[in-house]
Amino acid sequence: MATKTRTEPPALHAADSHDVIRVRGARVNNLKDLSVEIPKRRLTVFTGVSGSGKSSLVFGTIAAESQRLINETYSAFLQNFMPSLTRPEIDVLEGLTTAIIVDQERMGANSRSTVGTATDANAMWRIVFSRIGKPHIGSPQAFAFNVPSVTAAGAIKVERGDRKTVKKTYTITGGMCPNCEGMGSVSDIDLTQLYDEEKSLEEGAITVPGYKAGGWSVRYFTESGFLDPDKPIRTYTKKELHDFLYREPAKVKMSGINMTYTGLVLQVRKSFLSKDPDAMQPHIRAFVDRAVTFTDCPECGGTRLSEGARTSKIKGKNIADVCAMQISDLAEWVSELKEPSIAPLLENLAHTLDSFVEVGLGYLSLDRPTGTLSGGEAQRVKMIRHLGSSLTDISYIFDEPTAGLHPHDIQRMNELLLRLRDKGNTVLVVEHEPDTIAIADHIIDLGPGAGSAGGTICFEGTVEDLRAGDTITGRHLDDKGTLKETLREPDGKLEIRGASLHNLQDVDVDIPLGVLAVVTGVAGSGKSSLLHGSMPTDAEVVSIDQTAIRGSRRSNPATYTGLLDPIRKAFAKANGVKPALFSSNSEGACPNCNGAGVIYTDLGMMAEVSSTCEVCEGNRFQPSVLDYTFGGRNIAEVLAMAVTDAEEFFGAGEAETPAAHRILQRMVDVGLGYVSLGQPLPTLSGGERQRLKLATHMSEKGGIYILDEPTTGLHLADVEQLLGLLDRLVDDGKSVIVVEHHQGVMAHADWIIDLGPGAGHDGGRIVFEGTPSDLVADRSTLTGEHLAAYVGT
Repeated sequence: MATKTRTEPPALHAADSHDVIRVRGARVNNLKDLSVEIPKRRLTVFTGVSGSGKSSLVFGTIAAESQRLINETYSAFLQNFMPSLTRPEIDVLEGLTTAIIVDQERMGANSRSTVGTATDANAMWRIVFSRIGKPHIGSPQAFAFNVPSVTAAGAIKVERGDRKTVKKTYTITGGMCPNCEGMGSVSDIDLTQLYDEEKSLEEGAITVPGYKAGGWSVRYFTESGFLDPDKPIRTYTKKELHDFLYREPAKVKMSGINMTYTGLVLQVRKSFLSKDPDAMQPHIRAFVDRAVTFTDCPECGGTRLSEGARTSKIKGKNIADVCAMQISDLAEWVSELKEPSIAPLLENLAHTLDSFVEVGLGYLSLDRPTGTLSGGEAQRVKMIRHLGSSLTDISYIFDEPTAGLHPHDIQRMNELLLRLRDKGNTVLVVEHEPDTIAIADHIIDLGPGAGSAGGTICFEGTVEDLRAGDTITGRHLDDKGTLKETLREPDGKLEIRGASLHNLQDVDVDIPLGVLAVVTGVAGSGKSSLLHGSMPTDAEVVSIDQTAIRGSRRSNPATYTGLLDPIRKAFAKANGVKPALFSSNSEGACPNCNGAGVIYTDLGMMAEVSSTCEVCEGNRFQPSVLDYTFGGRNIAEVLAMAVTDAEEFFGAGEAETPAAHRILQRMVDVGLGYVSLGQPLPTLSGGERQRLKLATHMSEKGGIYILDEPTTGLHLADVEQLLGLLDRLVDDGKSVIVVEHHQGVMAHADWIIDLGPGAGHDGGRIVFEGTPSDLVADRSTLTGEHLAAYVGT
C-alpha cells in the first residue's frame, strides 16, 4: 500500500514578511496614541471629516519620517539645501519605503517656470530642435530662454599634453531674449501713481509709501540742490523732471552729510520691484500692483526667446510655436515626426505628452506658467513624472487627487492610481470622493469628529464593510442629492459680453444676481477664464480662492481674521495693562525667541534646525504676561483653543466678548471649528485657506462673491453645512457664484451655467444655461448626465 507523503508549503522567505507599514503610538497634532497597520503594494484610502487627523497620519507622520530618513543619508553639504525635518512624535514606525509626495501645493511661481520646464518636456524639445531644426543654430542651450548669449574676448591658455593653444574669444549661444531677459514681459511704471503733479515736494507731492513730506526720503529731493521744493511738479522743466525721476546716482551734501542722490523711478525699482511681492507688507504690495504694469516684450512677442531660436523650424514650426500648442494637439503632431536619428527621444517625448492627456491636462500648453495652475492641476502635473517611472516598491502619497476634476474625469484618475499600484507600489490617498473610495483595497476612516474630537481609528477594512458600518463616512458614502423645490428669483444680472480670454470663444452670458449660481464644466473648459478674467471692470466682485494667504510664519487665524484685537483689548481691560502685552509680535513677546515660539539655529553647512524655545516652552510670550488671565485662562491657553471651544468661551459667562464671538461664529459657520486660533497659516490646506478668507468677508453687506470649488477638502458630511452657509450668504443680500464640480452643490443651485463641451479649444462655449431640474431633464451635456445619476432620476 502506497504511503501518502505530505508536502509542506515552502517556508516564507524572511524578505517577504515585510508587507505592512506598522505605526505604533502616533501623537502628531491631534492623533491620540494611534496605532495602525497599512498593507504595502495596495491602494489605501484615508477618509474622515475635515480635521480628523488624516493629514497628520499620512503626511505629518509617514511621509515626514520617510523623507527625514532619506535626507539623513545625504552628505552634510547636500542637507544644507534640504528642508529641516524633525522626527514625528511616534513610538514605532516600521516597514517604511521611499515616499513620493504628490500634493496640491502650488508649484513655484518663478516667472521662468512653465509646464514644460517642470516636466522636462522643454528639455527634450531643445534637444530635438538642436538636432533636426533648420537652420541649425547651435546646441540645446541655444533654445533655452534662461540661458543668455555671451561673448568674451581675451587670451585663454589651454594645455592638452604637449600642445598649448590660446583661445582669443569665448562664445555661448543662448536662447534668452536680450530685451526681457527670458521673462516674456517687460515692466513699466505708471508715473501718476508716484506723484501728484499739482503739489510741490514740500506739500507732499510724492505718493510712494514711506515718502512723507519732511521725512528723510523726501529730503533727498528737497535738499539735493537739483529741484525747487516749493514748485508744483507740473511746472518742472524737462531737465528738472528728468532729475526728479531718472537722475543717475550722484554725490550730494545734505545737512553737512555726504549722500547719494538718485531719481525717484530708480529708487522705486530698487526698493520695491527687486523684492519678492509675497514678502511685502500689504500696503506696499497694493502700491506695486497699482504702479507697475506688465506688457508682452515687443522684441520676442512674449515667447521669451531670442531671434535665432525663433528662426529654426521643424515642419514650419519653431520651438515657441510648439510650446504654445494645446498639448493634445501637440501629441498628435509629434506622432507624425519620423526621424530615425532621434527616434528614442521622440518616443520619450510622445510618452510625456500622452501622459498629460491621460491625467486630463491635454488642454494646457507647455508655455503655461506654473504659478497660474490650480492646486489640482499642479498635483496632476507632478504625477506625470511618475507615470513612466521604472521604480517599484515606492510609496506614492496623494492629497485629494480628484480635486478640481469634473465627475467625468474622476474615472480616468482612478485608473492612473490603480496603474501605480499594479506596478508594485504602495499608494496612499487622502480623499473624500466616493468614486475613489470605492476602488480602494483598504480603507482607514479617522474620527469620529474633528480636532480634539478626532485622532482615532473609527474603521479599517473594505468598502463593503464601510458601507455596512456605522461611521459618519459609511453613512454618507452613498448619499444621493435632491433638487430644490423652491428657487430664488434673481434681482439683477451680471452681463459678460464677447469674452475671448484663453479658450473662450466670444462668450456672451448673463449671470443672475441675488441667487446661488453655479458655473461648472470639465477641467479646462474655461470656467476660471470666464469668472476671473472676463468680469466687467466696474463689477464689484470679491474673489475668494484657494491661493496661499500672504503672511509670515508668525501669522495665524486669530491675527488674519482680526480676532486677536478684541481678545487683546479684553485681556488688557480685565488686567489694567496695555493691549500690546498680549501680542507675540510686540511688547509681550518672549525675548529669547522674539515671539516665534521656536529657535531657528543656523549650523553653517548643516541645515537650519528649529527647536522649541526653552524659555517660553513654545507659547511665544514672556512668563510675566502669562500671569494675566481672562475668564480663568491666560493668552497662550486661549490661542491654543480650537475655534469651537473659543466660541463657547467668549460667548457667555465671565469671558463674554461679543466682538470676538461674532468672528468665531463665522469661522464655525465655514467649517473651521477644529482649527486652533494660533495655528500657523502656512500649515492650512487650500480649502481651509479659502474658508478662512470667506469668514473674513461674511460680515460685509451686499456684493458679488466668487468661490472657487469651496467643497475642496470637505468630508461628505460637511457639504450640507456648506450649502447652508451659501444659502445664508444669499439671504443676507449677497450674490454668490460658485465654480464647482460637486453634484450636491449643483443640485442645490438656483441657476447653472455649464461650459464645454470639452477642454481647451474643444471647450470655451456655453453648452447650458438654466435651472438644475432643466439640466437633469435635458441631459444634453456630461454634467447633466452625472447630475441626473446623482439625484437618481
